[in-house]
Amino acid sequence: MSQTIEVKVPDIGDFKDVEVIEVLVKAGDTVAVEQSLVTVESDKASMEIPSSAAGVVKSLKVKLGDKVAEGSVLLELEVTGAAPAAGAPGAGRVAAAPAAASAQVPPPDAGHAARGAPAGPGAPSNTSTGLPAAPGVAAARYGGPVDVTCEMLVLGAGPGGYSAAFRAADLGMNTVLVERYATLGGVCLNVGCIPSKALLHTAAVIDETRAFSAHGITFAEPQIDLDKLRAWKDKVVGKLTGGLAGMAKARKVQVLRGYGAFLDDHHVEVELTTGEAQDKTGEKKVVRFERAIIAAGSQAVRLPFLPDDPRVVDSTGALALRQRPKRMLVIGGGIIGLEMGTVYSTLGARLDVVEMLDTLMTGADRDLVKVWQKFNDKRFDRVMLKTKTVKAEATPEGIKVWFEGENAPPEPQVYDLVLSAVGRSPNGRKIAAEKAGVAVTDRGFIPVDKQMRTNVAHIFAIGDVVGQPMLAHKAVHEAHVAAEAAAGHKSFFDARVIPSVAYTDPEVAWVGVTEDEAKAQGLKIGKAVFPWAASGRAIANGRDEGFTKLIFEEETHRVIGGGIVGTHAGDMIGEIALAIEMGADPTDIGKTIHPHPTLGESIGMAAEVFEGVCTDLPPSRRR
Repeated sequence: MSQTIEVKVPDIGDFKDVEVIEVLVKAGDTVAVEQSLVTVESDKASMEIPSSAAGVVKSLKVKLGDKVAEGSVLLELEVTGAAPAAGAPGAGRVAAAPAAASAQVPPPDAGHAARGAPAGPGAPSNTSTGLPAAPGVAAARYGGPVDVTCEMLVLGAGPGGYSAAFRAADLGMNTVLVERYATLGGVCLNVGCIPSKALLHTAAVIDETRAFSAHGITFAEPQIDLDKLRAWKDKVVGKLTGGLAGMAKARKVQVLRGYGAFLDDHHVEVELTTGEAQDKTGEKKVVRFERAIIAAGSQAVRLPFLPDDPRVVDSTGALALRQRPKRMLVIGGGIIGLEMGTVYSTLGARLDVVEMLDTLMTGADRDLVKVWQKFNDKRFDRVMLKTKTVKAEATPEGIKVWFEGENAPPEPQVYDLVLSAVGRSPNGRKIAAEKAGVAVTDRGFIPVDKQMRTNVAHIFAIGDVVGQPMLAHKAVHEAHVAAEAAAGHKSFFDARVIPSVAYTDPEVAWVGVTEDEAKAQGLKIGKAVFPWAASGRAIANGRDEGFTKLIFEEETHRVIGGGIVGTHAGDMIGEIALAIEMGADPTDIGKTIHPHPTLGESIGMAAEVFEGVCTDLPPSRRR
């Protein structure tokens, strides 16, 4: 039997008439006990108000900007069974927890009195997560020998995986970390983020020395030794991965090298690997765990029509630096392809880029990308938007490629190197998750709640495998939440924004709501742009092509987004992310004294532009 109850603001101490700054649910949402409903803010603190019961939201009684106090009705909730008695736990008398710490964590194995029960069609949702059981899946039951036992098993040692393992160990759990690579760090540290940034730094220095002729200083054309450059890149990687191995040892985290796959919801089989690559030894070990965190990551998407040829590479192959091509094709106009294209261009390649969509760097506002594209126009022979690659053939002269679309050349083109950078697919379907009863989507993603908990209460998932954006910094924050929730802490992932950065030259960085998103969502916004042509530091650096943009919510003037294009944009975007998380307005940002002369002060000046008080630009109309 169901009934409708009112969920009210509990006793929140001395705070009265606090403002609702965020509504976290909507009508029709299913909420769990202690799930956060709204965020409120006073002049002293912000806090999230949890639900006093589990059920379905019938209607909201508050909106952004409303003032609430103890006893104010937040929403009507349809619950099944008896409603909580007045004054009982969960009856609207729960003390409000601080922001980012209000989700109630069930004890380990809660809801698993009968572990391994079939989770087929019609099976109930997991009582701890509210997520559906894996459709059509009957969890397996392993009864064989066990080689290793642990409290926490982490599957995958990328930035999310090793962070989860280290945090779990710090919280006192006996932890095993499974990783197929010879070193920790996963794709990011070994063949991704770190080596690519090492090469991008090299490329930036080369480009900068060439640009110094305009300053009256001329350097000789660089002599490039690919073997030494590759060795230096590998040394950077080794320094970081070696440090991780030391930290694992210091925390007594047991590292088991190999491919891991579930046998059931408490056992994983590891096919051991050896050597510099990921060669299987034929030996297997079984690990029994109490809790697990899946951090299996993702892999590059391969186009089926591309030939199996060393001149056709993904990002990993591009980072190997096997050659210096004269003509290079980048398939995919996203960040990874454009970053690697930048490196090879500086090393002497002429570039073609092909992209099915109508823009490069999807996700960033067009005004940011336009600056980047104008600055980099000299690198490209063709930028083929609204065009797709339809056929490729290996020939003695190179890789012959055919195109179709609005900007396709009439004849096939021949390239010395083809980089396929059309995205990454999650590895959720490669770890036999169904044997543990863990739900996985057709695309390989694993649904989780705000505690990173899957539909199986003692198994968590983080990073690329749980969804976009596939970014290392997101995975690390999710890792901490998962480990802490598994240890019984009140922790959940509640980041308002996640910044993105293209480490090209110039860098393009953005966070929060973009102008394109605001337009699509019908949001009323205000924006302010500070051009770097008015920045003393940018002019002194000879790099004044960029700008800094802030986006504000029209009614409250709180900052909700921002973007930067220019050198070191990625180093500065964190300030805008923090401003959004803190609910800052233009006065907060503009009145914060930034050091001069720096590129970072452009953020404060953009806020001053919005308020009409910037004295580093011509006078604007008063607000």
